[in-house]
Amino acid sequence: MTVTVFAPATVANIAVGFDILGFAVDALGDTITVSAIDERIVTLEIHGPGADVIPTDAAANTATVGLIQMIKDLGLPHGFHVKIDKGIPLGSGLGGSAASAVGGAKAASLLVDKGLSDLQVLEYALLGEAVASGDPHPDNAAPCLYGGLTFATAHPLDVVQLPKPDLQCVLVHPDLRIDTKDARAVLPTEVPLKDAITQTSNLTNFLVGLYSDDAERVGRACKDVLVEPHRARLIPGFHDVQAAALEAGAFAASISGAGPTMFALCKDGEPVVEAMTKAFAAHGLETRSWICEVGAPGARTI
Repeated sequence: MTVTVFAPATVANIAVGFDILGFAVDALGDTITVSAIDERIVTLEIHGPGADVIPTDAAANTATVGLIQMIKDLGLPHGFHVKIDKGIPLGSGLGGSAASAVGGAKAASLLVDKGLSDLQVLEYALLGEAVASGDPHPDNAAPCLYGGLTFATAHPLDVVQLPKPDLQCVLVHPDLRIDTKDARAVLPTEVPLKDAITQTSNLTNFLVGLYSDDAERVGRACKDVLVEPHRARLIPGFHDVQAAALEAGAFAASISGAGPTMFALCKDGEPVVEAMTKAFAAHGLETRSWICEVGAPGARTI
């Protein structure tokens, strides 16, 4: 028996919610196929961009770590063969490791038909995230699994689906790779009190905008004073691209996850994506871009 799952890309942090906020996008994603095999082991094959550098050891791959634990926890009499078709660029800030982890855990859970809850599936997926980035943060994995826009915490594991704003999301991915571990390494361990207060205010304003159906308030609230100032230097032309997006009509523009992909929230994505692309080009960077809704459906069988 075989199950195939499409796991969407995600935008994590959304500027104001470091490690706790994220939303799914339907522009791209990973496709994970899981088959039952007689031996109680997990085997793996990988296709697509980056396949030559992704770990093929099941104990080190984000899509399969959780499945090894699932076999033990559920006392399964069989193992799994996992096929990954990568659709999310490596180190793009679009939740590629989370998509593979969620896709593998979701497909395996459907295959064994043990009535696992979404929260249990998420727990197995986060084992893979911990391998990929060193920390089981659920800001990508939760929206990838549940869809929409989510607030999620790891300790204790909890997921809340939030209202979706009536906004378009522009994604512009420069031809760079930034691994999550490296992006986390540039962050300070302490922040000034005034910055913490500002960020708390922005996060609260963001949530007020969601629950009052005020899309413009949501966009205006997306100002990151804690993480963006430190990660911006990893992305050539960041400030020019951000300014170009705002001048073209975006309410907000910041870093998607660990970067280098940048996202913008707007009513009309066409002029925004054009402006951001031109700004990156001025710094010698080729890009790929997408315009999509905020909060697409989560991981699903195909």
